[in-house]
Amino acid sequence: MIPEQQKELLKKEFSEKLEKPVTVAVFTQEFECSFCAATKRLMLELASLSSKIKVEVYDFIANADKAAEYGIDKIPAVAIFGEKDSGIRFYGIPYGYEFQTLFEDLIAVSKGRTDLSDAVKQGLKGVVKPVNIQVFVTLTCPVCPITARMAHKFALENGMIKANVIDAMEFPQIGLKYGVMGVPKTVINEKVEFLGAVPEEVFLQYVLQAAQ
Repeated sequence: MIPEQQKELLKKEFSEKLEKPVTVAVFTQEFECSFCAATKRLMLELASLSSKIKVEVYDFIANADKAAEYGIDKIPAVAIFGEKDSGIRFYGIPYGYEFQTLFEDLIAVSKGRTDLSDAVKQGLKGVVKPVNIQVFVTLTCPVCPITARMAHKFALENGMIKANVIDAMEFPQIGLKYGVMGVPKTVINEKVEFLGAVPEEVFLQYVLQAAQ
């Protein structure tokens, strides 16, 4: 699924940028899941490019206890862990433009830090109650990775925040529930929502508003 030329580039990037080991948990099942097999294959191909990336594959039904532990409620699902749970989740196959989100997530989780401004990092310390961020994307949306990565950065900075990036095309029933007519669309704690990409300072204000 990853072209050979791109594999060589990824190997080089991983060797230079990955610091500590990263674990990718993939939740799939054999039947009635359009992109489960492809998601598993993509993650295994990615892991073959660096000894610091480990993939764990779980069956959504047979390993229901593990799915519950990680808060996985639909498949295919990808969860990324470093020394601890990063709160980063992707529902659907992280392909197309979202492959960049996956790549940058792996680097950030490996380093255990983000490039958010000091002011935003300080502001995130004010989040002391659970916050659930859902970012709806499509794999053909060039702007979506900006918002997807922002949500994942926030989750990595504060353990109270969980950030779920959801492929609206793979889960149309969920998109319908939240009235997703355009992407990226972000819904925070079921009560604050916005459309499009915004600066990190604005994203922070939405999170703080939802956390109240």
